[in-house]
Amino acid sequence: PGAGSEIFTPAHEENVRFIYEAWQCVERDLRSQMGSERGLVEEYVEKMPNPSLKAFKPVDLGDLKRRNTQDAKKS
Repeated sequence: PGAGSEIFTPAHEENVRFIYEAWQCVERDLRSQMGSERGLVEEYVEKMPNPSLKAFKPVDLGDLKRRNTQDAKKS
């Protein structure tokens, strides 16, 4: 395989398929929840949040990937 080519094992493809199908179920449940009072999807909220995570800021993975791609092109 040439540079930049990716090799996906059958196990990798199975994992991706599993995650994709599970996410489709979540999206379907969210859509059905919009039309009813009682939905199937619940948001998880910590009852006792970890104090060491108080300053945690979510990471924008799309932005991180763009920056890494730009950095790779510069080198």
